[in-house]
Order: sequence, then structure tokens, then C-alpha cells
Amino acid sequence: MAYKGFDLTGKVSLVTGGNGGIGFGMADALAEAGAGVCIWGTNAAKNAAAVEKLKRHGGKVHAQIVDVADEAAVEAAFAETLKVMGKVDNCIANSGVSGRGKSFMEITAAEWRRVLSVNLDGVFFTFRAAARHMVERGEGGSLVAMASTAAIEGAARNEHYAASKGGVVSMVRALAVELARYRITANSILPGWIETAMTSNAFANEKFAANVKPRIPVRRWGVEQDFGPIAVYLASDATKYTTGQSIVIDGGYTLF
Repeated sequence: MAYKGFDLTGKVSLVTGGNGGIGFGMADALAEAGAGVCIWGTNAAKNAAAVEKLKRHGGKVHAQIVDVADEAAVEAAFAETLKVMGKVDNCIANSGVSGRGKSFMEITAAEWRRVLSVNLDGVFFTFRAAARHMVERGEGGSLVAMASTAAIEGAARNEHYAASKGGVVSMVRALAVELARYRITANSILPGWIETAMTSNAFANEKFAANVKPRIPVRRWGVEQDFGPIAVYLASDATKYTTGQSIVIDGGYTLF
């Protein structure tokens, strides 16, 4: 018999950036575990394709076009999510953009703001809407933010990306303390080198791959399916005592 603590039947999960990569890996596992799933993305075709795949699990699925860097858009989108799905028990703020690798001295103010507007502001807008709903509803909930190992390493030529992810980790720790009284948990996930559209150019570089891959103890890149289990774990009632954690999923990279 499967462990009932991880059964998400009757729960609703919202996954921003859930139409591909790590986000879809989490959305797919959540749907398989029984949750209704709403995904936010900026690409209509990818949203539609993701919905078709998620439907195979038999639960309720919904997709919306949302720019998480737009405060008004997030507020309107969250209202639509509630109208369609009825509630949100678990909110995963996964939407993000990569930094365009330049020397720190060459990063423009516009580039700095582009990265932080999605990676940090977007998490703030999304979590604020979710927290308000969860507190008002009074039945607890789970907030999960996608950070990065860049938050705890020295990410040269990527200071704007590192700053955005470090900010996410700190925000989550503060939320864990403030929202605990409402039975709302808050945790962050720090992926290492994962095969996604965002990392495709780096992985295609033979010199980069030759230098980095041997430093991963499990000797492979991560894949989207590696994040399904942690998504189900953090969305479940079995983890109500797990909060404020920064969970690294990197194949041991940061240890070696």
C-alpha cells in the first residue's frame, strides 16, 4: 500500500513556469499524486501542450498566460485561478529567467532589473497573493520557491541572477517564521545543473561540459523528473513541520 501522507487528492497546486523544464516536472508529479494543477506561463503553445500531458492523470488542469513580473497581472491571474480551481493549497513560484553572462562591470541597470523583476519581484507578487488567500481561508498551505545553488556559491559573471536567488532564499526564511501561526509552510529549492531550455546553450559548450560534469558526484546532469518527488513532499500534509528550509538538489555538486 502506498504511503497515504503523500496522497494529494483534493488539493490544488499552482505552479508558475509550469509549462516546461523543472516546473513541468513538478506539475506532472503533483497531478499524478492526485492534485488539481494550475500552471502559469507566458507561452500559449507550451501551456496547451503541458495541459494535454497533465490531463492523462485524470485530475483538473488549468493554464493561464501570466507575466509574474507584472503586479497587476499576478493579482488578476490569482483571482482567475481561484475562480476556476476553487482554492490554492500549494503555490510553487518557479518562473525565472537566466542572466545574460557578462562581466559584473558590464551588467547594465536594465539587465539587472530584468532578472530581479522576474526572479525576485515575481516570487514576491505570487507569494503575497497566495499568502493572503491561505490566511483568509484558514486551512494552512504550502509555499515553495525555486531558488538556485547560485544563491550559496560564487556565481561569477552572474551576480544579478545570484542576487535574485539569494533574495528568494532570505524571503522564504522570513515567510516561514511569519506564516507559521497560520499553518503555512515556506521552503525553497536550490537546483544545481539541470537540463532545461535555460541551460541548453551552456551544456552544448563542450569545454563547459567537460569542466563541470566531472564535478557532479552522480556523474550526470539533473532532469525535470528529479524535482517531482520534492514537489509532492512539500505539498503534502506529511510535511507540516518542515518549513524555512533551503533544499539543495544538485547531485552532490556543491559538496564536491
